[in-house]
Amino acid sequence: MDPLFLGAIVAVATILVLFSGVSVALGLLIVSGGFLVIFDGMRSLELMPEILFGKLDNFALLSIPMFIIMGSSISSTRAGADLYEALERWLTRVPGGLVISNLGACALFAAMSGSSPATCAAIGKMGIPEMRKRGYPDGVAAGSIAAGGTLGILIPPSVTMIVYGIATETSIGRLFLAGVLPGLLLVGLFMAWSLYSTWKSGDTNLLNARSYTWKERFEVLPRVVPFLAIILGVLYAMYGGIATPSETAAVGALLCLIIAVVIYKLWHPRDLWVVLRDSTKESVMILFIIAAAGVFSYMLSSLYITQSIAEWIGTLDVNRWVLMGAVNVFLLIAGFFLPPVAVILMAAPILLPIIITAGFDPIWFAVILTINMEIGLISPPVGLNLYVISGIAPDIQLKTILLGSLPFVACMVVAIVLLCLFPGLATWLPDAVMGARQ
Repeated sequence: MDPLFLGAIVAVATILVLFSGVSVALGLLIVSGGFLVIFDGMRSLELMPEILFGKLDNFALLSIPMFIIMGSSISSTRAGADLYEALERWLTRVPGGLVISNLGACALFAAMSGSSPATCAAIGKMGIPEMRKRGYPDGVAAGSIAAGGTLGILIPPSVTMIVYGIATETSIGRLFLAGVLPGLLLVGLFMAWSLYSTWKSGDTNLLNARSYTWKERFEVLPRVVPFLAIILGVLYAMYGGIATPSETAAVGALLCLIIAVVIYKLWHPRDLWVVLRDSTKESVMILFIIAAAGVFSYMLSSLYITQSIAEWIGTLDVNRWVLMGAVNVFLLIAGFFLPPVAVILMAAPILLPIIITAGFDPIWFAVILTINMEIGLISPPVGLNLYVISGIAPDIQLKTILLGSLPFVACMVVAIVLLCLFPGLATWLPDAVMGARQ
């Protein structure tokens, strides 16, 4: 059978299995096992356990549960509320300052937690009611938090970047650095839109904010600075050559737990158990998907599907930017239905050879892919962040949340265009800090 036609059959089968409601990891194993048995016989099943566990035999994977513990310990405290309150006190008199302070809090909390849903929940619980009380439209209040939460998978430390680095054997340190400037670019675009929409509305109620004294502005900072110091310390240790990403993640997780206990009194064993239990569940889910995706990639390679697709793309007489446009459309559609980790692990083995053959930088492409996944987080039918916001503010219709997030989707599209025009936005900082690649 022609490998390209077989690849189409595998794609359809995978979509049908995943849409049946089974977990992503189990669905990938079912598809992989089924096609291996059909084309290679029952003996191919003997290799599946070896491939499954062999995919997890990677020291870099230790950073995933450590960063998740780091984020979970922060999410279990009032750190998000304190971060929001600190920015609100400093930006309260700026036109649209409450939206801007929420977006800034989302960016900083995302850097501390690395989780989009956690960012939405932590900042949204305080930010949405406060914005609505000040007269901001429901769509702006909900949409800005939903969009701000997506920054959790781009701004380092990002679990999504770690997964991409493992799947493509790319430097995780470079990937973290590559996400810094694009992350700040997105924050700037989000804030610029918030300023413009506030100015355009001309509603003076949005400017009727409380004034804070300098004492009130400074008194909240001691509760926020320790967490920010940990983030800076983790990044310094990683890029200063002091420790590997896995080692810095472990130290960061321990320090975040200590601060949660000392500053936020998270000392009760029941509270610590919740942090460790939830972190373990999320870590096992991600690692299971990684292992299953390894089997799926082996199946694609064994049936010569990956190689045939790459060869076919290489023979196409099309402009490489047309090719990149097609890849972006594919990623957008995939992100509408699947979580970012699953999309990366399933698509990376197929897309990376195509990207490299077309002359694109894999580090730069990681940022493009991640922003596409961010769009998926606030787009139906899955749109995880939309449902998180709906749970926080159940009286706001899902349609209103979606419409409120659309301008921020446009900002993400603008960011992708800017990255295509100026790829140095993603590649300059990694090259400047870690040296140019050979």
